[in-house]
Formats: sequence, C-alpha cells, structure tokens
Amino acid sequence: MKSHRITQSFGAGALILVTGFLATTSFAGATSAKDPAPSGHALFVEIDQAGSNAVLSYTRGTDGTISYVASYPTGGAGAAAAGSAADPLASQGGLALVNHGSELIVTNPGSNSVSVFAVFGPYLHLIQQIPSGGLFPVSITSHDDLVAVLNAGGAGSVSEYRLQWGRLMALNNETRSLGLANTTPPFYLAGAGQVGFSPNGQFLIATTKSSTSSYEVFSVGFGGDLSSAATVTAADNAVPFSFTFDSQGRLVATEASNSSVSTYSIGASGSLTFVGTVSDGQAALCWISSAQGYFFGSNAGSGDVSSFGETAGGVPTLLNAKAAIAHPGTTDSAVSPDGAFLYVESGGSGALDAFAINANGTLTPIETIWNLPLPYEGIAVS
Repeated sequence: MKSHRITQSFGAGALILVTGFLATTSFAGATSAKDPAPSGHALFVEIDQAGSNAVLSYTRGTDGTISYVASYPTGGAGAAAAGSAADPLASQGGLALVNHGSELIVTNPGSNSVSVFAVFGPYLHLIQQIPSGGLFPVSITSHDDLVAVLNAGGAGSVSEYRLQWGRLMALNNETRSLGLANTTPPFYLAGAGQVGFSPNGQFLIATTKSSTSSYEVFSVGFGGDLSSAATVTAADNAVPFSFTFDSQGRLVATEASNSSVSTYSIGASGSLTFVGTVSDGQAALCWISSAQGYFFGSNAGSGDVSSFGETAGGVPTLLNAKAAIAHPGTTDSAVSPDGAFLYVESGGSGALDAFAINANGTLTPIETIWNLPLPYEGIAVS
C-alpha cells in the first residue's frame, strides 16, 4: 500500500503531490519491513485511532521542513474524549520524548496503557506496553529518570514510573487521585488537561478543567515519592488547560474560558501565587509552547496562533493575537530543541504547519503537511 502526502511549500509557492514514501507503509499502522540506518532529527505525531493507535514519524531538515518516514503501531488503542472535535485527547503532551530523546512514550487512551519506543532518529522500535495506572491516559512528562502519566477518565489520576534501561517500571503506591467526577471517556471540558514536572523536579503539576478549574500540585520527594495529597490552587480564569514554564520557573498556563495566558509563581509548599493574565481575544486558547522567551498559543476555535511575551516581573503580554493563521481545529504544538521552529497541529483539518521562529518572536510559515487522519492530536520534536 502506498502513502500519500500533499505539501504546500510557502517558500517555493508550489503545490507538490508526493507518493510512494515506503511501499510497505501506510497511515493505518504498517511499518517498513526493515528500518534504514538512523539519521537526522525527527517529528512524531499520534493519530489516536480507536482500532489501532500509531505514531507517524517524519524527518526534519535544517530548514524546518519535514518528510514522512513511516507509521508505527503502538500496540494499544486510541480513543476520543466525549464531545471533542479536533482534539481527541483534549490534552497537551499526549506523547513525549524522554531520556534526552532516546525513548518516545505514547498514550493509548482506548486501552488504558502507554507504549515505549526506542528512538533512532526518525525510526522507532516498540519496546514495551504497560498499564497507565488509571483510565484514559492523555499526557506524559518526565524529569531525569522519573516519568508521570496523567489519566483523565473517571476520578482522574497521576501515576509515576521510573525509566530503567529503556523500560518503564511502575513505582509502588505512587498513583494519586485528582478527585474528579468524570465519565470514561471523559467529557473533554471536564477532565484533566496536562501533567508536568516543575523545572527543578520538586513538583508535579496537573490541570483540571471546568470540573474544578484548578491546578493540583504534588510535592516530589526522595526517590520520586509524591505527597499524599495535592496543593490545589484555583485558576484565575476558568478551564485551565495546558502550561509551560518561563526562564524563572514560573508556570505559564492557558485558561480557555476567555482565551487567556496566566502566570503563577510556585511556592515552597506547592501553592501557586497569581502573577498576571492577558487574553488574546481569540477563541479557545488551549495549547502553548515556548521558545526564545516567547510563548505561542493555539486557538482551536479561531484556527490561528497567538504570540505572547512577558515583563521582567513575569506578567504575560500579548504580542500578536494572530501571529500565524493555521487551520480550523488548531491544537497541540511543539518547538524544535534549538528553538528555531514551531510545529502546530490542526486536528480538525488533518493539517500540520511548520513555522520559523524569528528573533523578535514573529512566525514565518514554511510549509503545511496535509492528509493526516481526522482528528489527531499529540506531537513531539527531536
């Protein structure tokens, strides 16, 4: 079976149809019979299909363009959050590169598991599939050899693992409930949105959306021991969804109810202190990435990307409400490790956009990749 891709290259202004990437490869989940030798940087997306979840891999050129390589089955099943349209996971961080990019961990919400791949450039080898410790896993994070998984179904939970020799080992008694009252699959606006370790590794943070509109922060002790209960801080605006961190370790979060970015400092006990907020005036700002001191938010309802800066004191500032026009159903995004390129998913359109990040925080379109499965969500870049 042949795979197909349509690439719109903004630099060349041409529309090109490329066929026959790998004769034994398809978006349905088959991989090449024998992977070539690894080389270069890569981009990975999760397709979230209910029957057989898979990861699509792409090579990345020095100019930021990408080329399709193969589709790798995770061994698990995807699923869609109830009520979701463009964002089946309704989260940020559905798959994550860990251990300096040596492994890729992928959520399988339809089978309550996560899969671990060994990474060789753009080529993957499935190593392990392991239970996620809860229902409907949607987000993954890591710090050193600790890995945490966010489960959004039912009461919601976070589960901790240790990565050893490329495999995950569940830590005993290190699953914590988020105290939600959701369904499984979860209603997309009432579940949990993202899990992440603070930059210093001292805290594990989860967002809970309209069910509680709060940030739940667990202290991380010796050996990864989580505090028995979370320190809960109400969001300044409703529906906290995703977050990143600034250079001072402050939490920089999207709050979707009024398409805002808000910042918080993290106290010694895990309590959050509100610093500032700003709205982009768009619709459904849910996802955020950072590079070069700038922040880029995806607006699912507006089909565009907004750019933000920050004052010296950490108050967010709106730079451009429409820094880039994407496509209907704009969702998750990722920045290349060198901070030079931004990749934005549009799960409602089956598109993936590449942008160059300029020194002043503006974005220059590079290309659009079409014909990804509808809908899809989850992205990681090496």
